[in-house]
Amino acid sequence: MPRSRSVLLTISFISFALVAVAVYLQLVHDMLPCPLCVIQRYLFLGIGIGALAGALSGKLRLGAGVALLAALGGLGVVGKHLYVLANPGFSCGIDPMETLLNKFPTATLMPWLFKAEGLCESATDGILGLSIPQWSALWFVLLTLSLVWVLRMRQAARQAR
Repeated sequence: MPRSRSVLLTISFISFALVAVAVYLQLVHDMLPCPLCVIQRYLFLGIGIGALAGALSGKLRLGAGVALLAALGGLGVVGKHLYVLANPGFSCGIDPMETLLNKFPTATLMPWLFKAEGLCESATDGILGLSIPQWSALWFVLLTLSLVWVLRMRQAARQAR
């Protein structure tokens, strides 16, 4: 059975890799991120940072808990994104959320990573049959389940003592 620390390091690596893929798609394939995409990037980074901090500090439960909160937030955001795609005419395009996101210090310091420029309803380009938001949903589900597993194993280990 894999150790919780190894699982958290793997979760962290996957989360950071997913953000790297998003930046690659943006810069190389001109897939501009919408406001919901940018929020998902923040949440994937939250998962990665929480899992990495927990693994490196030895506070596995705390790190997994923080990462789980980010993953649950990601499920909510990607759920809204999938709703937008399933309901043409419902948009999150140029709205107050985009304006607010683009004024965050991270968006002004690193616009290549955090500036929202696309439209949520246009995120239909597919990779292996799934749109980017569908892939994001799949990864949020997998990461959430992995983090719940880590917390359950930590709880079981604590009860066994």
